[in-house]
Amino acid sequence: MSVTPTRQIRACYDEDSITVYQAYSPVIAVPAVAAGRFADGFKRDRMTWIKPSFLWMMYRCGWAAKPGQEHVLAIRIRREGFAWALANSALSSYEPDVHADREQWRQSLRAPVRVQWDPERDLHLRPLAHRAVQIGLSGEAVRRYVDEWTLGIEDVTARCREIRALVAAGDLAGAAARLPVERPYPLAS
Repeated sequence: MSVTPTRQIRACYDEDSITVYQAYSPVIAVPAVAAGRFADGFKRDRMTWIKPSFLWMMYRCGWAAKPGQEHVLAIRIRREGFAWALANSALSSYEPDVHADREQWRQSLRAPVRVQWDPERDLHLRPLAHRAVQIGLSGEAVRRYVDEWTLGIEDVTARCREIRALVAAGDLAGAAARLPVERPYPLAS
């Protein structure tokens, strides 16, 4: 039996792209899906958080039921953009095993990207022992995300609701079969 590492990026990806998730109101989601990229309503001047974990996104948006998060979008982005984000990131919180001191950590926060590790979730949205990554994009990273990295946007809200209904009905096998296939994401060495 293999044990999932505490911190491991798991995602849907292919040779060229990785899928991340975000949840938005119809004001942002509908134009984005129609245009295949973020359009009217999307604010470039604020941090935007992308999540490779489908179930963590379901936890965050309450299965697309929270106000302002009624549409879950699956955004395919270029893998080189994802690599750039990770290479230009800072951890969202101080960690003594990573940072020499708090001042070094504070200095690192000038980076345009934040990385945060939160408990991964199961089908009932209960926390698991291993972590899922959230990546916060700001400034230059948001511009690159919107203008260069985005390859396509799909509204997966109906799928979210279908999976939630299967979980509520006790059909965990059926729900699990509808989940996106996420596997460990290879990081550049």
